[in-house]
Amino acid sequence: MARKTIALSVDDQVYENYRKICDKNGWILSKQIENFMAEQIKKNGVKNG
Repeated sequence: MARKTIALSVDDQVYENYRKICDKNGWILSKQIENFMAEQIKKNGVKNG
């Protein structure tokens, strides 16, 4: 699967707080965002391709 690099603009405090949660739990921040996007795609009935 091809990978894509994206830039996000988020509130600094939200980012720092979530980054701490990811660090504490050993999560990869980009994977969390990818999982969220995949859930939204599934929830909204969008098909791949």
